[in-house]
Amino acid sequence: MTKRTKYVLIGVAVLAVAGIGGGIAAKKRVKPTEVRIEAVGRQDLVASVTASGQVIPRTKVDISADITGRITRLAVKDGDEVREGQLLLQIDPQQFEAQVQRAEAALANARASLAQARANLLQARRNLERQQEIRRTNAALVSTQELEQLSTQLEVNEALVEAATENVKQGEASLRDAKYQLSRTTIYAPMTGRVTRLNVEVGETAIMGTLNRDAATLMTISDMSVLETKVKVDETDVSRISLGDSAVIQIDAFPDTTFVGKVVEISNSSVRGATAAAATTDQAIDYEVTVRILNPPAATRPDFSSTAKIITDMRTQALAIPIIALTVREEPGTATDSGSPAASTTPAVQVGKQDVEGVFVVGADNTVTFRPVQVGIAGEKHFEVRAGLQPGERIVAGTYQAIRELKDGQAVKELQESDAPASGGKP
Repeated sequence: MTKRTKYVLIGVAVLAVAGIGGGIAAKKRVKPTEVRIEAVGRQDLVASVTASGQVIPRTKVDISADITGRITRLAVKDGDEVREGQLLLQIDPQQFEAQVQRAEAALANARASLAQARANLLQARRNLERQQEIRRTNAALVSTQELEQLSTQLEVNEALVEAATENVKQGEASLRDAKYQLSRTTIYAPMTGRVTRLNVEVGETAIMGTLNRDAATLMTISDMSVLETKVKVDETDVSRISLGDSAVIQIDAFPDTTFVGKVVEISNSSVRGATAAAATTDQAIDYEVTVRILNPPAATRPDFSSTAKIITDMRTQALAIPIIALTVREEPGTATDSGSPAASTTPAVQVGKQDVEGVFVVGADNTVTFRPVQVGIAGEKHFEVRAGLQPGERIVAGTYQAIRELKDGQAVKELQESDAPASGGKP
């Protein structure tokens, strides 16, 4: 070996030793990751579905006219309370009063014609009976032809009486129809409630409801004693809702008060409109859920904006972890963690093909270990833990950035309150 070769080998060895020493020193200088640490405990959990909608009365009636005419009298104002049978408005009756008078005159004429036909029938019957009596006493005085003529005249008068009778019935029907048309010029309240919408004024023309329903609606009466809110719930949540589920309702008009409700109806068909039906299948589909408000305030009006928080499930003193603590990692070599008795018997929930849900457990030496867990219902801020953890174990509960980058065996340091971000910052 030459002298030059020896120097090269010595230099390489020195550099290798220096590199190893530098790596060890750098490893020692790595600072622990600052995280929020929380002990696993028990608490009450409430699973809910929140959706927005509008307050509507359970029963309401849109009132429209059955005839066309000018409104001459309006007996109520918007917001008035009305009783069933109370006068609401009057449509000009002159045209329909004239129709009644014409029908009455036509009926009187038909009855007079009937009376005349009956008198003629009576006379024809008497004439026939008289000639028949004379023929019985002396057949030579009355011919057979005369009797036949009298008999035919009797039958004609009977037919005239029958026709006059039908004319009277027709006149009576025409009079009833004219009176009915006249009665429809006066509109009465079909139910007790409140006038929640008034679309007309005195002097405007009311049109028949069959022509244009929206334009023909004169007013709306609503029964404000039973109020509901119809909310739109996403298809992923509607399956968790059942009839009778309780709800907490917030009405925007009363921001400092909450109201109690219950689910009374869940639609079987989606509320997608014509535009949505033609859209792609990627569009979200909503279902309408009706929640009855059990204690509505007297000042509530239709179409108030509302938010319903429907309670779908509850747990009392359930083992729970913060929602932010749950993360996803690649599935380890074994499906369970031997460090947890619960995890050794219950498999973790599979999220992806090779991913599992779990949390980072903080050991005594302040290093973390990823442990798969099985979760249940989700409350507002916590998940129920069904398997994988024991009460009192310490887990990493924040921050989101720290949990996302944590790895098994990594050292952590508890984040002090003074180091936490201000409440006005981003979570």
